[in-house]
Amino acid sequence: MSPSPPQMVLFCSRPIKTLRRKDLLLKGVLASFSIISVGVTVGIVYILATEAFRFFSTDDVTLRVFFTSLEWQPVIGRFGVLPLLNSTLVTSFIAMVVAGPLGICAAIYMSEYAGERFRSRVKPTLEILAGVPTIVYGYFALTFITPLLRRIFGRDVVDVYNTASAGIAMGVLVFPMIASMVEDALSAVPSGLRQAAYGLGATKLEVSVGIVIPAAVSGITAAVIMGLSRAVGETMIVALAAGAGSHFTFDPFKSAETMTGYIARISGGDIGYDTVDYNSIFAIGILLFLVTFVLNAISQMIIRKYREFGNDECR
Repeated sequence: MSPSPPQMVLFCSRPIKTLRRKDLLLKGVLASFSIISVGVTVGIVYILATEAFRFFSTDDVTLRVFFTSLEWQPVIGRFGVLPLLNSTLVTSFIAMVVAGPLGICAAIYMSEYAGERFRSRVKPTLEILAGVPTIVYGYFALTFITPLLRRIFGRDVVDVYNTASAGIAMGVLVFPMIASMVEDALSAVPSGLRQAAYGLGATKLEVSVGIVIPAAVSGITAAVIMGLSRAVGETMIVALAAGAGSHFTFDPFKSAETMTGYIARISGGDIGYDTVDYNSIFAIGILLFLVTFVLNAISQMIIRKYREFGNDECR
């Protein structure tokens, strides 16, 4: 009988207790990191809720007024959040109109049509584009997109500060993230599905649209909703390009302040602690947190639904 390999002898000679101790230590470290992340989230929610409670404890502030009034000027007792919420949704919708189709189409091209050499160069470039500071996109919207819109639609139609230019810049910001996530989802589709379709005589377009996209629909949906959450929480672009002052309008060429823009403006001003203006930013902050939380919950529900549908189909 040949002797055992040296590495096997060395491995077997290790004390089992030492291996168990290292395993328990690693498990404890990983568990502590998980607990810290959960604790930070709980702490953020606690601070937002505590400070927001001060705002809603004001005599003139009620939930009915907060969610139904069309005026937001806390200094003079106007506490309707709908103008800020509406402008946030308008800019986010414009951003997704720009980023959604561009990101999905770019991902389909990189996954199904582009060669490996092209993909290896373009995808890192997109990821670098996603790392550009958002304030750069804000000035890009203010100095390039807005003059371009005013030249196309007229200076009397497009304000200097408007939600359209902010939304387009946010779309450019979100586009690389959606493209990268969707490309990962498309690349995860088993190549056997593609080869089977090609064997039946399907074209590359038919395989991409009829096989790959339906198989990766959960990942595509998650990428789009994550992009929407990113757009909802964007601050510097809307603070620079969308304008200040709450206006309830659906016109994308008019100035309107978003929730994040209001928080940035008030936080940078000289306001006293425990004043109505100071407490209002926490009320807006917890509303923003709830909006992004709902979007992420919807994303998880959609992913779970399609996974269950896929498992049923496999059975």
